[in-house]
Amino acid sequence: MSQVYERVALIGLGLIASSMFWAIKRGGLAGEVTGYARTEETRATAREIGLCDRVCDSAAEAVEGADLVVLCVPVGAMERVTEEIAPHLAPGATVSDVGSVKRAVIDAVGPHLPPSVHFIPAHPLAGTEHSGPRSGFAELFDNRWCLIVPVAESDPEAVRRLGQLWSAMGANVDEMDPDHHDLVLAVTSHVPHLIAYTMVGVADDLRRVTDSEVVKYSAAGFRDFTRIAASDPTMWRDVFLNNKDATLEILGRFTEELFALQRAIRTGEGDELFDYFTRTRAIRRSILDAGQDVDAPNFGRGAAR
Repeated sequence: MSQVYERVALIGLGLIASSMFWAIKRGGLAGEVTGYARTEETRATAREIGLCDRVCDSAAEAVEGADLVVLCVPVGAMERVTEEIAPHLAPGATVSDVGSVKRAVIDAVGPHLPPSVHFIPAHPLAGTEHSGPRSGFAELFDNRWCLIVPVAESDPEAVRRLGQLWSAMGANVDEMDPDHHDLVLAVTSHVPHLIAYTMVGVADDLRRVTDSEVVKYSAAGFRDFTRIAASDPTMWRDVFLNNKDATLEILGRFTEELFALQRAIRTGEGDELFDYFTRTRAIRRSILDAGQDVDAPNFGRGAAR
């Protein structure tokens, strides 16, 4: 692999940014990577573990001279950060992000950027339930998808170059319209997270099942819900507030399906339940065939603890 950018600036140093740094270093994809995090504690941790070639004490300092700036902060913080860095961006630089929603990011970031920079939103579909600078690892993006979501003014060569970086970090790259992205992610990520949070909340509310029983007897299904529901609360709060329409649409459809299943169970419609579960089982097979998970005990996530 060869260098794609001379200097990359990562604004926010959590799971995605730290994994980007290690993936960039693994492939020799940038001459220098600078980083900035809002708290002194996070910056100190980053320096301690060697995260970024240079950790800066302001976002403005981090973006100085960078030809790629990646906003790795919660969606709700994007506008404030953009206003802070805008006067310090180098002409010709590309500004991107890793946010889980795209229309809200475009509306928050785009108006504050100078016309001399390229704005190319993106979203790597990769993550774990862990967060913070210590949580990243170079392999996070391997064989995962990164969706590039260009805006009308995005320069095709700058889009190609950003895609080249994500490919070199191990990701499969595709392009998508922002509104379609938000609908697709509502189905594949946002509503499933909301359901996981709800199911764990139900277990917490159901006092007839004690906390010790919930922990001790967690079968794989509930255990997977808790893994998903352990994700970063700030990020997910911002996702739901900023992808409201698509989330509510998919949630409405989910509620309709749930009512249909309730009726089938209440009336003893065994054939209907069997056919429904057979159809949904086929989707799991498609995910395995696409290489997006492994067919191993405990979902390939190691021994149960």
